[in-house]
Amino acid sequence: MSTIIVTGASSGIGRATAELFLAEGWTVGLLARSADKLHQMAAGRDTAIPLVADVTDPDAVQAAFNTFQDKTGRLDVLFNNAGIFAPGGTIDEIALEDWCQSVNVNLNGMFLSARAAFRIMRHQSPQGGRIINNGSIAAYVPRANSVHYSATKHAITGLTRSLSLDGRAFGIACGQIDIGNARTQLVQGLVDAAVEAGQQPDPTMAVEDAARSVLHMASLPPEANVQFMTVMATTMPFIGRG
Repeated sequence: MSTIIVTGASSGIGRATAELFLAEGWTVGLLARSADKLHQMAAGRDTAIPLVADVTDPDAVQAAFNTFQDKTGRLDVLFNNAGIFAPGGTIDEIALEDWCQSVNVNLNGMFLSARAAFRIMRHQSPQGGRIINNGSIAAYVPRANSVHYSATKHAITGLTRSLSLDGRAFGIACGQIDIGNARTQLVQGLVDAAVEAGQQPDPTMAVEDAARSVLHMASLPPEANVQFMTVMATTMPFIGRG
């Protein structure tokens, strides 16, 4: 049976992905801060393992990964997904605490999770595994008023490339999925706000379509890897944006 840890598993893309992998028969580590939501998701499911942790806490992250390894014996895949979108604005309008929180969650949190996964995958037998980082189309073309989010997502592309290179010697593949306008609660809120303001909202796609794309990446044999995948609402303003 294949195993995966999903960070940010209690909501949005993380939750949809975790639910899909559970339905497909995987053993899934559900990692997030919200204990109540994780235990609710795991109720009655032997293959769901709640891992309550804040991805910005190095000790908590390492303890969560250790717990998963103790329960399952190995880690095949990490979906490195946890992230935030802090209040936007031009650079002089963004609060320093929002910048620091964005870097701490979107970059440091993904580094810590990848670090813990890499350590397990390097030393387990058989050696190897796969890390899938959740980037964003903002890693290529930023939205206006999102310098904090865009900067962290550009950094994730560097993390992905470095892990791909350094993981070769240990059978660890790394890829990045860049998702555009999956209909999470956050995105739906932006749509509702646009409608209320009399504006035309950006097109969206079902969050389950993003989850299915992660499943495809995770299900490939060790000799194949999706290095970068972009999946987005077909007519959203990405091509030609900027």
